[in-house]
Order: sequence, then structure tokens, then C-alpha cells
Amino acid sequence: MSNRSATRTGVAHLPLHRGKTPRWLFERMTRLSREIVLAIVAEHGPEEVLRRISDPFWFQALGCVLGFDWHSSGVTTTVCGALKEGIRGVEGELGLFIAGGKGRTSRQTPSQIEEAGPLLGADPSRLVYASRMAAKVDTSGLQDGYQLYHHTFLFTAQGQWAVVQQGMNETTRYARRYHWLGEAVADFVCEPHSAICSQARGEALNLVAVESSPARDTIAQIASQEKPEKLGLELKRLKSLELPRRGHILLADIHPERVQQVLLAVHGCQPRDFEGLLGLPGVGPKTIRALSLISELVYGVPPSFQDPARYSFAHGGKDGHPYPVDRATYDRSIEVLATALRQAKLGNAEKLEALKRLRGAGFWEG
Repeated sequence: MSNRSATRTGVAHLPLHRGKTPRWLFERMTRLSREIVLAIVAEHGPEEVLRRISDPFWFQALGCVLGFDWHSSGVTTTVCGALKEGIRGVEGELGLFIAGGKGRTSRQTPSQIEEAGPLLGADPSRLVYASRMAAKVDTSGLQDGYQLYHHTFLFTAQGQWAVVQQGMNETTRYARRYHWLGEAVADFVCEPHSAICSQARGEALNLVAVESSPARDTIAQIASQEKPEKLGLELKRLKSLELPRRGHILLADIHPERVQQVLLAVHGCQPRDFEGLLGLPGVGPKTIRALSLISELVYGVPPSFQDPARYSFAHGGKDGHPYPVDRATYDRSIEVLATALRQAKLGNAEKLEALKRLRGAGFWEG
């Protein structure tokens, strides 16, 4: 199944700290997030919630409003959990649904999407596909050293969707958050993001870069047309050569016998393109790395190794670095979140405290 209506809108790169949100605080976060969502849906419709959540900086500001510091541990998992719990029971009235979560809960995403099927005006299988491909791309298509452990899928009754998922780097103890928005027409496997924001950059096997287009075509062709036995022999031959090391594509990590077993199954399926290959069961990071090696070293078609992360500035810097402040975007972020807070059915003390946190997050001066 092919889907050409996805764009990843951003990635956040954050330090991980130990600690857990107290129950009393999470209950208040749930109530506040519920009121914010209700106000946004009433004012702009459920699709606006997807657009806001898919903006990594607005998401971070929401976390601050709910009670987090900008770098607090658990922003992603707790904010998503509070949103999911906050709208529980009113999804049908809102036309907004949230599936998935952290760890084992993330693997329940497909079944939770299908459970909402009777309330949807769209095919649930298309949403399940979008959820699965977003995870596949950020696991195998972009191999940047972060292992996914959190996946939240937000969708409307009409079939619009967004994804917030997060991976952790065990070495650096940093987390990277990936945001997807399904309404923009784009390709799952070619530049699916419009901004990836990070405090640090490294080397990545980036098969979703536009520069990797020839490599994607070559990899799909190799997987579908070359005999698996031949590919296994090529991998064994490559392992015997003295070749340069790459951070995300190490020969020592490739086991030709195991990869060959996967390639036998792939060859029988005859994937039509790289997206089709990536979506096949059993095709994971190691298979993609092995095929990338063959593409580069045997066929002379290298993939991109550029980490797509950029600076983590929400609206530019006051001194013009790394770029001037985007006043229109800045004002829009303030307007949506502040208006939602004002309209929320909260007590005055809670409302004033939330607005104060919004100011403290640097999003509001008034």
C-alpha cells in the first residue's frame, strides 16, 4: 500500500534526566491538556490540534505550560500521555483520537486505531499503514543512533493524522523526538520532514535524504532482482576487504547468513520501490545497512550520511543568529496557545498559573 501524503515537521533533541511525574501533577496536566484541546477544537477544528502537536516547538511550549521545564525528563511521554488521558471518553464528540504511547503500549497502536473504526469516516487500514511506516522510516530509513521507544499516533475522524515518536541514544543519554504531519503531500521516503531540530549533529545513514534517491532506487532493484545467494556472497567478500569504517554502517555488524535469509523472503515479494521494501515484515536496520553497503561498494551508488538535524531554535535568535526572528510564526504560536488557555474552563488561579508558565517558556511577553 502506498501513501504519498506525509511530511515530518520536526525533530527535537533533548537530554534525558531521571525522575517521574508525581501523580498529583499528572492529574492536573491531564485536566489542563483536556481544556486546551477542547478550546482548540472548538475554535479551529481537530485538524489544528494535529498541526500544533506536529510543531516540535509548540509541543515543547505546551510541555512548559503543563508544568515542565524546557529540558525536564519525560516531556514527550508525559505530555502525550496527558493528552491521551485528557480526551478519553470524548473522542467521538471531538472527532480526535490518540493511540499508542511508550514501550509496550506503542505496539498496541494498530489495534487502538482499528477500535476507533466505527467512528471514522476514513479507512483505518490507511492510518495503520501511516503509523507503521513512520516508525519504519525513523528506525531503518534514517539510522541516526536513536532507538525508538515511544510512538503516539493522533488522528481525526476524517483521516488526518500526526505522529509524535521518540528514540534514545544509549551512549549520549540524549533523546530525539520525531514529529510527523500527514496532511502535506510528500513522500514517506524522500525528505519527509521540513525541519529537524537538535542541539547536536552526528553521522547518520540517511536514506530519506533527496541525495539518497539513486541509492534508494538501486537498493530496491538489488533486493527484488538480484539472487539472494549472490548478495550473500557479495557481503562475505566485502567483509574480507579493508574498508573505511562508518558510524552507522559497520561491516562488523553485518552477518551475511542472517541477511540472506531475509533477502530470500524479500526476493519472493518483489517490492516495487524502496518504500515497498521498507514496509516488508522482517526488513529492519541491518538488512537496509547491508543493501546500502552493496549499493555503495559494488554498484558505486552511495547513500547520504548527513544527519538531517538542525538548530533547535523555535523562532530565531534576537541577534539574528542562526536566523532572524520569524515574527509571524512567533505570533501565531502565542495566539493559539494563549487563546486556548483563556477559553479553557479552569479556575482563575490555574489559568493565571498556566499563562505565567507560558510567559516563562519565552513564548509570551504580555
